Amino acid sequence: METGLAGKRVLVTGASGGIGAACVRAFMAEGCEVVAHYHHGRERAEALDAALVLGADLTVEAEAERLFERAGALDVCAAVAGVWPEEDVPVWELSLERWEATLRANLTTTFLTARGFLRGLERSGHGSLVLVGSTAALFGEAGHADYAAAKSAIVGGLLLSLKNEVVRLAPRARVNAVCPGWTHSPMTRGALTDETLQRVTATMPLEKVAEPEDVAAQVVVLASDELSGHVTGQIVAVAGGMEGRVLRD
Repeated sequence: METGLAGKRVLVTGASGGIGAACVRAFMAEGCEVVAHYHHGRERAEALDAALVLGADLTVEAEAERLFERAGALDVCAAVAGVWPEEDVPVWELSLERWEATLRANLTTTFLTARGFLRGLERSGHGSLVLVGSTAALFGEAGHADYAAAKSAIVGGLLLSLKNEVVRLAPRARVNAVCPGWTHSPMTRGALTDETLQRVTATMPLEKVAEPEDVAAQVVVLASDELSGHVTGQIVAVAGGMEGRVLRD
């Protein structure tokens, strides 16, 4: 089935990470002109051979605004950039410094990305924004309350507000989100031990960890007006049917 994305200009933030890189490749396979953003990992982003590669710290307002100025007129934005702090820290031991850093790296980054895209949308009159949350937003995550709170805000209040606001700028514009579960990526490589794999897949009917391409495929579907033209404000969980309970021993 045709996605209708050929020739569209797409910004993917966090393109140097596993899911971000897979999104860049997936959009390029659809014939899109892709702008690949990175914060750290310039070489990985440049290796994707996107039409344009731009660096920015998206927790800094001025850098986020400059990114969108340099990216040009956009049809689609995939807000993938985010950080999962690997160390398990319960709330009673969680420092304010880590809490604020995690919210800035995830929630603030997504806010500035959404704002930058919407400001351009006002000029173009059309577009699709796809946010990237996490199953931590749906089920919580012990030891990572900071990350779960940030992602919950993204796919809750922010998503639902944006989908109502975006149509004030463009009547057919859409905002949706994907919530990946455990996914093989550079960010999770150190955490996905054999013991962890057995524990996390015990909550999934599909007893496997996702690949970045699994997530990227759903991002492309939601970005496509042909495939998802009447879909907005929705969350697609890419998590093998994960539930908040153990399904097998």
